[in-house]
Amino acid sequence: MAEDLLATAEEWAADDPDPATAAELRTLIERARGGDDAAHEELAAAFDGTLQFGTAGLRGRLGPGSNRMNRVVVSRAAAGLAAYLLDRGGHSIVIGYDARRNSDAFAHDTARIMAGAGISAMVLPHHLPTPVTAFAIHFLGTSAAVMVTASHNPPDDNGYKVYLGDGSQIVPPADAEISAYISRVGPVADIPRSEDYITLDNGVLDAYIARAEQLLPPGPRDITSVYTAMHGVGGDVFVRAAREAGFPDPRPVAAQFAPDGRFPTVSFPNPEEPGAMDLALAEAREHGADIIIANDPDADRCSAGIPTADGFRMLSGDEVGWLLGWWTVERMRRSGATMAGTLAQSIVSGTLLKAIALDAGLDYAVTLTGFKWISRVPGLLFGYEEALGYCVDPRHVTDKDGITASLLMMEMVAHLKAEGRGVQDVLDDLARRFGLYETSQVAVRVQDVTLIADAMARLRTAPPRALGGRAVLEVVDLEEGAYGLPPTDGLLYALDGARVIIRPSGTEPKLKCYLQIVTPVEGDLAAARALSANEMASLRASVSAALGLG
Repeated sequence: MAEDLLATAEEWAADDPDPATAAELRTLIERARGGDDAAHEELAAAFDGTLQFGTAGLRGRLGPGSNRMNRVVVSRAAAGLAAYLLDRGGHSIVIGYDARRNSDAFAHDTARIMAGAGISAMVLPHHLPTPVTAFAIHFLGTSAAVMVTASHNPPDDNGYKVYLGDGSQIVPPADAEISAYISRVGPVADIPRSEDYITLDNGVLDAYIARAEQLLPPGPRDITSVYTAMHGVGGDVFVRAAREAGFPDPRPVAAQFAPDGRFPTVSFPNPEEPGAMDLALAEAREHGADIIIANDPDADRCSAGIPTADGFRMLSGDEVGWLLGWWTVERMRRSGATMAGTLAQSIVSGTLLKAIALDAGLDYAVTLTGFKWISRVPGLLFGYEEALGYCVDPRHVTDKDGITASLLMMEMVAHLKAEGRGVQDVLDDLARRFGLYETSQVAVRVQDVTLIADAMARLRTAPPRALGGRAVLEVVDLEEGAYGLPPTDGLLYALDGARVIIRPSGTEPKLKCYLQIVTPVEGDLAAARALSANEMASLRASVSAALGLG
């Protein structure tokens, strides 16, 4: 078995066009042959199957081997995608990339392979946010797009996201079909390549910024904002977009502004993670900001923080979604526009958006998790998922977009400030009108992913009878299909006045639980908040215990 593994690794190293990963692999082989157990374990992990191409494309740890992100895996993915496109009449592709390690190499390898297959390939001129690539497929009219990014994953990861001609990320059965083409690709050295591809100028970026500016009609712009790019590629694009939309320049968190794939100031480059927003909060306190804006490293997500009577706090992803949904309706009311269209959200997100939509006479839709589903909702006006993803311009960016969502948050804050109100006032008004919606999460990260499957199987066969002192009224197995949605691995527990959804993460080794409690507000809102907070703490503890993962 050991000799077979070493032979596989040696064959891989001979096929690897990247001198760095080939050398890394040969060093591991030599160490393993010399009896180094750690080297043998690393080789076993690196070749433990093949990194699977799915609806999220590819995403995984950088390094040599079939189970890692590297130029061999990416080249085969590009060749398989090229064959898939050609068999369906595809003719062109645009390719973007972020500032992570090897992103530029993966992007240009893809362009060479596409060009070698006879597909017109265009690469964006430098590292740029994911929403610029999602915009480019519409703007350029290409058959497909690829974005090389691992979004907010740890520094040693990278990924490969695919969009098809409608501008949306792939969904079944396209993922399995592309994967089948990839499986038929032979040695990397035999894949045709060509330098006959185009490196674009900044025309796509300029058009994206112009479109973002068009989203905001004339109105108040007098706010002070603090912005963090989280060491990603959103900084220059966001500041330019804010300036051209008429806002004063955002005050950047300097230590996190420049792209840096090491993400040196944060444990995880995700605004949701503990400690990630500490520098931005400190900057906001020092300068008395009206709003904090954060993008994740590829700027497809948006997080926001606000001043309150008790100091600054970060809004939850649901709160930002509810506010942007409310602001979408309010903008229509203020402009006199006809109330028509759909507000949509993922199934794991808090459901206040439904009340906002129905109250305004708009349609409402719920989808599976991911913008590959949300973006396909007919008549979409605004869509969101609680993981900081918001689509505010679905005709031009058929995906979540942290840049334009941030601009609309700033516009809302500027209007409220001009009226002597704040964001918390709007949240309070919504609570009084529709009830106090509180959401929270329990997430467990594991080293051994089999623990997640074991926990889901246990919860299916022996579901809890009560959670947080509330009886479980109904158990819905989302894997069997529910609410008119395609099957997905997840469980929904309906409680009296509450709801819990448990599902494995699609991009990280996590089991994620989404909790919601709705508390009627009859009089004192502060008392309702205190009651809700206590109830949520009890529900969190109960759900954590039910998972059985320590």
